Amino acid sequence: MKVLILITAFNVESFIEKVILRLPNKLKKSQLNFEILIIDDASNDNTLKKIISIRDKYKDYKITCLSNKVNLGYGGNQKIGYHYAIKNNFDYIILLHGDGQYAPEKILDMLDPLINNNVDVVQGSRMIKKTDALKGKMPIYKFIGNVVLTLIQNFLTRLNLSEYHSGYRSYKVSALKEIPFHLNSNQFHFDTQILIQLSIAKKKIYEIPIPTFYGKEISSLNSIQYGFAILGTTFVFFLQKFGIFYDPKFNFLKKEGPDNYESKVDFLSTHSIAYNEIRSNSKILSIGCGNAHLEKKLIKDKKCQVDGIDFVNIPNLNFLNSFSVVDLDKDNIELKRDDYDCILLLDVIEHIKDPEKFISDLGEKMSNFPKMKLIISTPNVANIIIRIMLLFGNFNYGLRGILDKTHTRLFTLSSFKKLIMDQNLEIEKVYFVPPPFLLVIKNKLFGNFLISIFAILNKIRGKLFAFQFLNIVKAKPNLEYLLAKSSIDEDN
Repeated sequence: MKVLILITAFNVESFIEKVILRLPNKLKKSQLNFEILIIDDASNDNTLKKIISIRDKYKDYKITCLSNKVNLGYGGNQKIGYHYAIKNNFDYIILLHGDGQYAPEKILDMLDPLINNNVDVVQGSRMIKKTDALKGKMPIYKFIGNVVLTLIQNFLTRLNLSEYHSGYRSYKVSALKEIPFHLNSNQFHFDTQILIQLSIAKKKIYEIPIPTFYGKEISSLNSIQYGFAILGTTFVFFLQKFGIFYDPKFNFLKKEGPDNYESKVDFLSTHSIAYNEIRSNSKILSIGCGNAHLEKKLIKDKKCQVDGIDFVNIPNLNFLNSFSVVDLDKDNIELKRDDYDCILLLDVIEHIKDPEKFISDLGEKMSNFPKMKLIISTPNVANIIIRIMLLFGNFNYGLRGILDKTHTRLFTLSSFKKLIMDQNLEIEKVYFVPPPFLLVIKNKLFGNFLISIFAILNKIRGKLFAFQFLNIVKAKPNLEYLLAKSSIDEDN
């Protein structure tokens, strides 16, 4: 069993040797195959010389020294240490600070749950019993900041940790292999980012109490900058569940493709609106059906006949009348007389390279069948969140949502209407659709509450608050249709 003790060191000339001396004697007597890795992060003092002298002085420890030629930051040093652990086939790694703020005496306690309790991460927490933090002389402003930030982070991440901001950690190296920690910040909020990544990977995080100690060490941490960085990274994680932001460090388990879309039939969404608009026993062509959650419900509940189309082959769609793979950028959609009562085009048009040509061709075919209904939806690029992002100079594509990176065209309500009405089509109804909160908030009551709030906001200012638009569309009859209907039988 190989254990790596990673010690990050920056300007800790006066502290680093005491950290080594405080390691428990039990460590040396244990059966563990352990190594100490000390990384000097381009210190301005004699930290590097001190580390080398420690290595040469304490021969009973296996100490490896690394020195960064430039300062890589607190997170940057962790990346080096974790890569070192992976490359050298360590089983466990324990993070320790070179300034002695975290108790080296507790190092075996940090290791034990990994070995015996089937957990993946051990977080040393100063806040399990919050009065202990104050007794350890944690500055009151840091104490309050810690409590407030933790409350917000627990709400956004759905974790239940006593704190996120302790740098005393131990990990199973196998867990680190599964997450893209190399994408994380090089700064102090690396600690929050890696906890979020591990929670995404369904790794078990376990907290143990550790003593709080604030001594004469000089911190390079700017508390205000740190607080904003923590909030920023946590909000990005939360909001990208709605497709509003995108950060690859939090999307490493997401599978792309139409077969990965979840059902939106059971709450206010484009799917539920379309379901309510479609009559029983209708014949339906669903363009871009994906894994066909809506279509399955229409077949089961309303006895509809549904043909499905998508750009890739999707398995397990045997319940459809038919399924075809069609490249909407190249292939034409064929409509025969009285084939369909309704065409579904839900969240598809934004993926097509030339939506004007596609809608023009579809509208021309529909004009032969003016009773045919088109239900079409698209995300709202004028959503308030996107506007705020632009205000701060951000425009981040993601795997899902409004700024899905597979979207080739983006629409406001005005441009969406123009796309439709320019092609001999008329809009009968417009729906403003709220965000799909229930896909990311598992509390049904709270999720429905948020949907209700946004439904109200959409009534006040739909162009601003809508997550999506859904239009009910019919074609204007073409000349051939009108001539056929107005012809007079010569025998009369």
